[in-house]
Amino acid sequence: MSVVDLILPKLGESIMEATILKWHKAVGDTIQLDETLLDIATDKVDSEIPSSTAGTVTEILFEVNAVVPIGTVIARIQTSGSIAPTPTIEKIQEPTIVTSVPEPVVIEEVPFTPVVSNIEIQQENSNDIRFFSPLVLNIAQNEGISLNELQQIPGTGSQGRVSKKDILNYIAQKKAGHVQPTIVAQPAMSTVSTSATANTSNSIPQVQNSNSTVSNIFPNADHGLNTSNGAGKFANPDEVIVTGNTEIIEMDRMRKLIAKHMVESVQTSPHVTSFVEADVTNMVVWREKVKQLFEKREGTKLTFTPMFMECIAKVLEQFPYINCSLQGDNIILKKDINIGMATALPSGNLIVPVIKGANQLSIVGLSKAVNNLANAARNNQLKPQDTQGGTFTVTNVGTFGSIMGTPIIPQPQVAILALGAIKKRPVVIETPSGDAILVRHMMYLSMSYDHRIVDGAMGSSFLSAVAKEFEQWDQNRQWFQYV
Repeated sequence: MSVVDLILPKLGESIMEATILKWHKAVGDTIQLDETLLDIATDKVDSEIPSSTAGTVTEILFEVNAVVPIGTVIARIQTSGSIAPTPTIEKIQEPTIVTSVPEPVVIEEVPFTPVVSNIEIQQENSNDIRFFSPLVLNIAQNEGISLNELQQIPGTGSQGRVSKKDILNYIAQKKAGHVQPTIVAQPAMSTVSTSATANTSNSIPQVQNSNSTVSNIFPNADHGLNTSNGAGKFANPDEVIVTGNTEIIEMDRMRKLIAKHMVESVQTSPHVTSFVEADVTNMVVWREKVKQLFEKREGTKLTFTPMFMECIAKVLEQFPYINCSLQGDNIILKKDINIGMATALPSGNLIVPVIKGANQLSIVGLSKAVNNLANAARNNQLKPQDTQGGTFTVTNVGTFGSIMGTPIIPQPQVAILALGAIKKRPVVIETPSGDAILVRHMMYLSMSYDHRIVDGAMGSSFLSAVAKEFEQWDQNRQWFQYV
């Protein structure tokens, strides 16, 4: 008999962890090869994880709602033989015991003793300062955890850093009464004094407003991003004064992850947005002329989105630095053109399925890809691979009536293009016989790009080239020639 470790698989280049939603099998249950063992969720999509082998489940190492890093062993399966009924019953009772083992170890290692003054001295006089990510700092602020208290949490991350899992475990133990309160009273993260900030500004990104006077006068004001230290400030629930007829609703899991990634993107990339206007009358006329025959012949609807995607993919071939990623000081040019399309879900959240090899698809292929992915997203049927590998993203804000937008870049990409609503407007047109005012179908295009790699000249040139492609659409085009 042999035991196989089931590892949480890699789900995309930017996905580092997943949340366990449901176990379909219990300890002692038999499972077949490729049979679903559990459901997981990431910030991009919910997915089923199949078993990599057939056998009997002998261990389940994480409970539902646990956040698990990619590459972690989550279960063990015995591949041969069988488990006797008695051991099976015992194993079924064990998952909660197994999953709770790591927590006591963490508790024992936390030295919650009066060493706060030593930590303060170390912050002021030593260069060996612990680094805390913006996410950890935000969680600490929202939970009212002081800086000194945060310093005492042992980290399991790289170089001993406190990870999201570490601080969440600590908070859970604290709420359960298993953590001794610190003896020296310290202010919460959002009210650390400016003198302490000055001593640690080069090493610890405090989540607070750098002007303590403003914070004292307007304790409930949202002061936005603290540009002096790069950390985002979220309002502390204890600071919010709720008055009148109100309702408090906690964010769902996906909305929390979207919020986290949007803040991180703004902190990572210096955003610049350029705008251009395009006359898409040719596109409107052509689509109106062929859409009924197109749907009858190809079995899918013809929308503007695949038409836009075709033009954008063509221009991306001419601007490789728009289709890249930045890793440290290295520019990673992507040879594949995989365009993500932001799609609104019925819940109000957003997901970005990806059209792979968009520059290789005909208008028919693009139409089918767009419609299939959009339908799968709305019906919660997207697979992990459907949201992976994007190199550039398009968001159609015009679908909801907006004429333009300033979208946030989805990391690790360097640009995102927003398509505004198509509106009829009187426009001055140059003709051989002179200027004329005609009614045309106009739209605004806006693109946000990472100024670390894309300068204004390149970003504006790309955007203008896209608008030109839109305007040059052939009204007499026969789509079946490109199938």
